[in-house]
Amino acid sequence: MAEALADGGTKRAAQKGGPGPSPGAFEQLGAVADAVLYEGYLLYPYRRSSTKNRVRWQFGVLFPRDWVEADGPVTPGVSGSADSWYQQTECLLRVRRQDSARVRVRVRYLQMQRKQVEEAGRPVESLHGDDGTVHLTFDEALPRECEIEAPLDELLQGGRTVTVSAAAGEDVEPLPDDAGQVVRSREEIRAETTVTAERLSDGLCRIRVRTTNTAPAPPPRTPRDEALRRALIATHTLLGGDGVEFVSLIDPPADLAAPVRACRNEFTFPVLGGQSGDTGPVLLSAPIILPDHPQVAPESPGDLHDAAEIDEILTLRTMLLTDEEKREARATDPRAAAILDRVDTMPQEVFERLHGAVRSLTPATPTAPADRLPGAVGSPAPAAPAVVSVDRLPGAVGSSVPADPAAASADRSPGAVRSPAPVNPKASAGRPAWWQEGADDGLSPTTDTVLVDGVPLGGGSRVRLRPRGRGADAQDMFLAGRTAEVAAVFHDVDGSVHLAVTLDDDPAAELNNWYGRFHYFRPDELEPLEPAGSPDEPSAPAPAAAQARHTSDSETPAAEAE
Repeated sequence: MAEALADGGTKRAAQKGGPGPSPGAFEQLGAVADAVLYEGYLLYPYRRSSTKNRVRWQFGVLFPRDWVEADGPVTPGVSGSADSWYQQTECLLRVRRQDSARVRVRVRYLQMQRKQVEEAGRPVESLHGDDGTVHLTFDEALPRECEIEAPLDELLQGGRTVTVSAAAGEDVEPLPDDAGQVVRSREEIRAETTVTAERLSDGLCRIRVRTTNTAPAPPPRTPRDEALRRALIATHTLLGGDGVEFVSLIDPPADLAAPVRACRNEFTFPVLGGQSGDTGPVLLSAPIILPDHPQVAPESPGDLHDAAEIDEILTLRTMLLTDEEKREARATDPRAAAILDRVDTMPQEVFERLHGAVRSLTPATPTAPADRLPGAVGSPAPAAPAVVSVDRLPGAVGSSVPADPAAASADRSPGAVRSPAPVNPKASAGRPAWWQEGADDGLSPTTDTVLVDGVPLGGGSRVRLRPRGRGADAQDMFLAGRTAEVAAVFHDVDGSVHLAVTLDDDPAAELNNWYGRFHYFRPDELEPLEPAGSPDEPSAPAPAAAQARHTSDSETPAAEAE
């Protein structure tokens, strides 16, 4: 990382003198920050001719203001996929050493570089050398950064503004045998970053970091590809310091929930780095919404520039590219060539690690042998398998709050979210384990019911969705308060229960029901709107849900009966 920044012409504006922040704090987030910096830089199949590599630079792009607002002002929000001319981070800071607290800020971005192939002094799209090497015209990018370090007292008294800039330049690379040349050119980047602080109470401050593009705007109808030459790309910010710690905006301490909601983050969203907890020594504010304490999986041998995809799948697909496709990819960009080299030489043991790893299992709760349970018959039931825990996901949907307030407070609303009753041991003690024959005997997803607030819910029941305020799937939180109809009750292999529902206001509900595409919720995330079934024909309720991991609408629970 240090070498890349040095090659890219790193610019520093750090305050000299005085105690510096703990070394290595930012470096702990280095791999994640680099993944943000190059997310979408070049996508599989890593060829210039690929359609998805013709529309690039989608995150954290700060253009000159007059160009990006030629058709109207930008709309603030936490989404960094929207083009803007500024980026603003606000977060809370707990002060641990009043007399010597210091804040450190690092702004990172990419500067676009045009790689133009020339033959006999004229620009061409491609050039084949006598040795068979292919050279392609393509846009590259160089990493840049600016660092600010200042005493907290100075930020409280008015703040500090520094210039964030990257010089224009041109590099010429002659090709062998006078075949031509490659010209790499860059336009000047001009921007400013302002860091200020506001004291909220003794030991608590709000920090604001605002980066704006101050470059002269190109003509209003300039194509986006040309305007990018004056833009900061993949802009993100790291914050750290000495004698301070940052507060989670996703899952803050209860006493700080109100000041967290007052923070306004625009075109970026800050998350904690470091170890788990609701406070931490370093913070990453990125144009891509991440959870607190993000990490790159240790099994991943290198960046594929598509963190939403699975490394194993991308690696297999890249291995299967034809020789001609690989030649084009290598000629497209040095980063594409590095990916091909890594994939083509990957040791078998490294590739096998890409298949997956389990790191989130919690200890299983021992169950009493079946022969000791009142009224139980048969062999002892196996201990319940371990339950998979879920990391908290950011549910930010606006610039001033990290999560929808209605969803965040759902677990505190009367009758909204309830703790599930424990599974009745008599109901499951004699049942075979899920992998054994007969495990699904007597289960019927379309007719089974589960009790919620004394109301049996099953197929046809109408409910209101109340996702958990903490630990809920980010997508499910958008559905808080919506009404739905239960389609089925599924028993998971870990002993829990999930209800499949279709949204009342979904125009594709009938089609999704026919396909079997549902949203899945735990019983304690549903509020009954009416009793299920007819009083004359009651169905036996299924066991209530045990605490289990939550599945999202894109994830079908492994059911014992389908």
